[in-house]
Amino acid sequence: MSPRRRSIDSSESSSSDSESSQRDKRKGATQNGAHPSAQSHQPYHQQHSPTMSAPPFPLPEKFEHNSRALPPHGPPPAYAAQQPPPSGIRIPLDTASSFLPSHDQLGPPVSHDADGVSPVFLGSAIMSNSVHPCKVGPHLSPAAHVPYGGGEHLHHGRYDLLPFVPQQMEWVHTSHGRIPAGRRPIEGGYEEHGGKLYHALGTVAGLKVPGKTGEHLDGANLSFGGKEHVVHDNYEILCWR
Repeated sequence: MSPRRRSIDSSESSSSDSESSQRDKRKGATQNGAHPSAQSHQPYHQQHSPTMSAPPFPLPEKFEHNSRALPPHGPPPAYAAQQPPPSGIRIPLDTASSFLPSHDQLGPPVSHDADGVSPVFLGSAIMSNSVHPCKVGPHLSPAAHVPYGGGEHLHHGRYDLLPFVPQQMEWVHTSHGRIPAGRRPIEGGYEEHGGKLYHALGTVAGLKVPGKTGEHLDGANLSFGGKEHVVHDNYEILCWR
């Protein structure tokens, strides 16, 4: 065989081996459930997974970095060894939306309403220049009620629900706006002038009612029966364990 013929045979053999190798790779990719042209792309379910809608208006700058959405399904993630954010991991909601978190997302209620059945949860109402801790009830309309301005303010718009996680959080007795020694309260918002607000739980007419407290308030402010009630002694503040 001439040198020229051997060169052609070698080239054809190399080309055949390359094509065979490419066919094997495509076959392997197909057997693994992926198309060769999609290897660098995300799976379909990741590209099209349901997500919560964007907030209808920006959060005040001081609170925005602490408000993180949970995934649309499943319980709140465990913090493990990492430091939880000061305001906890929250579910962003809006009173204009019909979206209701699942039971696993909500966690256990912190109290029940006057009927003894309707669950009440913790929330923070996003207002124009401030963020105020509030009570949240799926049976209420609107769902978020805020102790504000001497009354029970019916909040319309954006609010964040804070799932209560007993393994990470606990209620600690206090009075007159004091932060219990050695404890780190969960931040629930802030006043227009910058004073920090925390989640409180006090008693009104024999019922446990969520509300707000702060060192500048000298007590806990709770919304119930259309009024803002102030409890100076023997209420609780939500703290990290």
